[in-house]
Amino acid sequence: MEELSYSLHLGNDKNKSKRARRTAKTNDTNTTSFNNNAIQNHQQLSKVDKHNLRKYDDEKELICIIKGTSSIVEDTKNLYLELFEDARIKYNEKQTRNDRKIENYFNHISNDNKRDLACEIIIELGDMDFWSDKDDKFKKKMIEVFKEQIVDLEEVVPNFKISNATIHFDESSPHLHIVGVPFKDGMKNGMEKQVGKSDVFNKISLVNIQDKMREYCINSFNIIYNLNYTLKAKEEGRNVDINVANMNEYKKFKREQEKYKKQLKELNSKTDELQNESNEINDIINNLKPTITNKNNFTISNENVDKIKKYIEQTNDTTSNLRDANDINIVLKKYEDDLREHSNEVRNLKKKIKTRDDRIEELEYNLNDANETIDELEDKVSELQKIVDYFKELWSKFIKFLQDKFFSSNKYDDFINDLYDEEILDDNDLKSIENSKNNEKNDDFER
Repeated sequence: MEELSYSLHLGNDKNKSKRARRTAKTNDTNTTSFNNNAIQNHQQLSKVDKHNLRKYDDEKELICIIKGTSSIVEDTKNLYLELFEDARIKYNEKQTRNDRKIENYFNHISNDNKRDLACEIIIELGDMDFWSDKDDKFKKKMIEVFKEQIVDLEEVVPNFKISNATIHFDESSPHLHIVGVPFKDGMKNGMEKQVGKSDVFNKISLVNIQDKMREYCINSFNIIYNLNYTLKAKEEGRNVDINVANMNEYKKFKREQEKYKKQLKELNSKTDELQNESNEINDIINNLKPTITNKNNFTISNENVDKIKKYIEQTNDTTSNLRDANDINIVLKKYEDDLREHSNEVRNLKKKIKTRDDRIEELEYNLNDANETIDELEDKVSELQKIVDYFKELWSKFIKFLQDKFFSSNKYDDFINDLYDEEILDDNDLKSIENSKNNEKNDDFER
């Protein structure tokens, strides 16, 4: 049963460290210099638009849009309105200050260096070797497979909505580019519904998503193509390249081996013939008769001499072929031994890389979680600061009220002293009131 490879790749934001955040969107391009294939803002979404829809080279006949329009930017803006507009309006109605209101949530997130504007997922079934000999008609049937994949994806990940899905047929294998928006609902701080990539896609959820999508894809493929393929096992770690030169030599000797296999088959047949002729030669030798003049010399007919010569010639030829076949097998065995040893090294390296990658990925998710917590705490601190500022202003008004009353009549002296005794006012407050009173008296005297 033949096997196909499957990959579902989510564009990741490797640059979400604190150092990256400090530099994000502070330069001319509004991006960091770190490696990143996530969609952080409007500008990066525009680049995805141009790439996915082939607007750079205008080769639109080599793509197929199966969801959305010819503008990924507009598709995503419309999706933002569909997902978040009600929550934005509801949030704004609760705000008493205009500077806290959100006029456009798409622009709001695009200008926020802590959150991604959208996500891109790339799905591929079958590798370059599988698709290399397939015609366009065969490839175009993947449109139906990928259409089912976008339906399956929104079913598997209900908190991820797709704005655009486009298939590329102009590369080594047909593959699907999906652009969408992950969201979280029921939030207590800020808008009730918000963008939430790390809430939807994390280390655990991605494994479950990939496992389900793999099965859905191969099932759709077999039904649509009327075939019976299975999926290759998921590869662990990163791919490690084998030296091309060594592989070319190996393939060369492998071809030579196939050739000599045929020769060995012929040699086996010749060996059987030689065995029969060998018996005949033995009979000739055993039946030789000594000459009359010398018993150590034997007479032999010309016919038998020809038979012996032919036998020797066949023997030499067979021996030479056997030697060549044996040589190629020795060399091939050496390459296979080397490759086996190299494979063991690669396997060990893959395990080490997998362990390291898992640790890095775990740290990245922990960092993202920590950053999310920091963001929430910063929002809370901001809210608390506003409350503190409000009470500061209220307290100033209260002190001003007391000052005004104190100046107008001495009958409030007892009231102020009571506040002081109850520790509602402190020495500084009392001093401020007294100084204001003295200043007022001096002003009266000067007048």
